[in-house]
Amino acid sequence: MATISDYVLDAALSKLDVEANAIYLCSLEPTTYASATSTNALGNASGANYPGIGAPVNGTPNGRAVSSTAVTNGVITGTGTATHFAIVDTVNSRLLATGDLNASQSVNTGNTFTMTSFTVRIPDPV
Repeated sequence: MATISDYVLDAALSKLDVEANAIYLCSLEPTTYASATSTNALGNASGANYPGIGAPVNGTPNGRAVSSTAVTNGVITGTGTATHFAIVDTVNSRLLATGDLNASQSVNTGNTFTMTSFTVRIPDPV
């Protein structure tokens, strides 16, 4: 069985801590930076509203993980149903991570949104 050291997993997850600077709400799971920030984007939290990601720690039940702080004042920029989030690096136009929202939500342009803290985990290989 192959193994990957915590050092290598932490290097990947640290990109979320160091390079991510915005989170987007999306109508579909984005597969590219453009789909996250334009095609499927319904809102975002960036700048002072960006929640930030912490340093890597042990994941549960295994692997390594990073956690965000809560989003308290995101801006809705489109009308539709938000189903996913995307963490991006706008400086380098990179999609860094995506995930399902806990529940889909109808959103309307001009409103604000909040999100509770969430975790991104890389599990240990099996």
